[in-house]
Amino acid sequence: MIAAPARVGDAFEAIDTPALLVDLDAFERNVAAAQAHVNACGARLRPHGKAHRCSTIAMLQIAAGATGVCCQKVGEAEVFVAAGIADVLVTNVVVGESKARRLAALGPRARVAVCVDSLLQIEQIASAVRALDTHLDLLIEIDVGNRRCGVDSPGEAVDLARAIAAHAPWLSLRGLQAYHGKAQHLRSTGERAVAIGKAAAQAALIASALRADGHECAEVTGAGTGTYPYELASGVYTEVQPGSYALMDLDYGANQRDPDAPPTTYALSLLATVITVRCGHAVLDCGHKSVAIDSGAPRVELGGWRVRGLSDEHTVIEKSGEAEALAVGQKVRMLPGHCDPTVNLHDWIVATRGERVEALWPVDARGASF
Repeated sequence: MIAAPARVGDAFEAIDTPALLVDLDAFERNVAAAQAHVNACGARLRPHGKAHRCSTIAMLQIAAGATGVCCQKVGEAEVFVAAGIADVLVTNVVVGESKARRLAALGPRARVAVCVDSLLQIEQIASAVRALDTHLDLLIEIDVGNRRCGVDSPGEAVDLARAIAAHAPWLSLRGLQAYHGKAQHLRSTGERAVAIGKAAAQAALIASALRADGHECAEVTGAGTGTYPYELASGVYTEVQPGSYALMDLDYGANQRDPDAPPTTYALSLLATVITVRCGHAVLDCGHKSVAIDSGAPRVELGGWRVRGLSDEHTVIEKSGEAEALAVGQKVRMLPGHCDPTVNLHDWIVATRGERVEALWPVDARGASF
């Protein structure tokens, strides 16, 4: 890990760039608002660690009341468990004997669960867990409209539940993973509500089929930042998994806000330095190696300027009307379009309060992609 771009106590202007910043006041408001909303609904909040890949942030979310953390990769789970997080769910299917062995090795150290949608996955995980005489929970992933992983019929889910039961006591069925990723960025509240209504109905149907066949289905989990109030309102979901809510980004900010949903503010930004100023444009010292552009260009937080384009290490901004004066050496903030892959480009998050650096958080699960 390279040196941090700042030191605790540094003034804002002393932060080296490009640097990823979190405004602690905004972050803490986001975390508290979501936790309060989930608590009021009588459910559990399991924040998604793929949004930040930072065990320090995960610990802060747990301290605020979260039941644990979820992630997408075995490598992320290993980092979170090593940091002392005692309850981790891998919200993805895992294939391969090596990954199964690594998951099984986490069993004695934490409450760990993983998703499955095929018999091969169950057999590989069972073999690894049995060899270490430990235990893992499994969730059957169902396809509620994402058209990605997951079974889509009650019969398939029952077949998987029976296979899991055959490997007791090493494996247990915890319930269902029912995440509708495509619904997260449907822009209108009506579209999102309809999509999650259908997802909840399908999850309820499959959960009922499992129980009718004699299997416990204690948990239905899923949801994301764009929809989790709808999953909670359905009465079907026992747990929700928003991730970006703590940091926020422009893509989620473009959604029509539901007035009943907890308020969120942008906590994450990229700090850059002006390295060139010309009559109609300026250049910043960061490019798409520092900020993700899969959801569009970042937004420069500077009156009268907009991003014209990015290359590897440069962002060109240009005037768009009455523009604030710029000088070489000036610091500029940008809001990313997509927080998850932006965070994964950085080794450190600089946590600021006001104009001072309050903490430095390593992105310790950065690059843990297998």
